[in-house]
Amino acid sequence: MSSSERQILYAETFEDLISVSFQGNQNAACWSRNLSGDFSEIVDKIDFSENIMEVDLSDLCSLELSKNGQLAREILLSDMSLLKNHGASPVLNLIRHYDRDEFFFPTDVYSYHVDRSPIPTSTFLCTYNGASSDILCNSQAEQKVLIPEIRAELKKLHDGSEESFEEFLSEHFFDLHYQSKVDAQPINLGTGHLWRLAVDHPNSESLPCVHRAPEENHGKVRLMLIC
Repeated sequence: MSSSERQILYAETFEDLISVSFQGNQNAACWSRNLSGDFSEIVDKIDFSENIMEVDLSDLCSLELSKNGQLAREILLSDMSLLKNHGASPVLNLIRHYDRDEFFFPTDVYSYHVDRSPIPTSTFLCTYNGASSDILCNSQAEQKVLIPEIRAELKKLHDGSEESFEEFLSEHFFDLHYQSKVDAQPINLGTGHLWRLAVDHPNSESLPCVHRAPEENHGKVRLMLIC
């Protein structure tokens, strides 16, 4: 069994997806779907000039769409409803690109990272159009703050005692970021599949899922649900 097969659990329904119990290295679950509908039509019909825009559902519902576009819209609204009924707060984003950190230690979403929460929760995401995110097996990633050269540079930035250094790393989210190992094999999440990723939270029984945003396909806007 490969590392990815050990890491990922598969669900046949939304109910299966939310009931999956993460344990140890098993920290990603996928409701694998082959969606119908024209999601690119929705992207093309929404006028926006920003790099990232949250899609207002009332605006989505007011779009004049073809039959395939309407089918895509029904899927988007259904996914949003499923997650809201589960108690989540999903948002639907149009993304040209994210801002990047111009820093020796970037903490933007293009860097491999894990999510953290003070309460038990999971990250849900689905890409309907454009490039999709990657995840890594934890064994193929190394926490950046433990790499001696990087740690030494961070200590130069830290204006405080040795005892407060770990708190400094946490406050600036440095401890959430990872570097892929030389032989790492990223797993692309694909389009249409609804994913649930484990988060670093109290009493978690699994490792948090290491993931990153993709390099966008030139000229192709991403349509993504996340919460």
